Amino acid sequence: MYILAKVGGQVCVCDIERQFDIKQPTISHHLRLLREAGLVDAEQRGLYMYYRVTPEKLGFVRRHLKELLP
Repeated sequence: MYILAKVGGQVCVCDIERQFDIKQPTISHHLRLLREAGLVDAEQRGLYMYYRVTPEKLGFVRRHLKELLP
């Protein structure tokens, strides 16, 4: 989610894959889980899915993470 939040727009899985030493299917799997949790929205354009953070959910996650940190 950090990459998606940092960009602030839509990001293709292929762009995310370049940042890690894992393959596209693994990244897509995790993004699907985030989408099912409502933390990420997705839009398909041709063969590629573009993801972005759901802004209201990002605020929710940030607030709760602050509560967990000392």
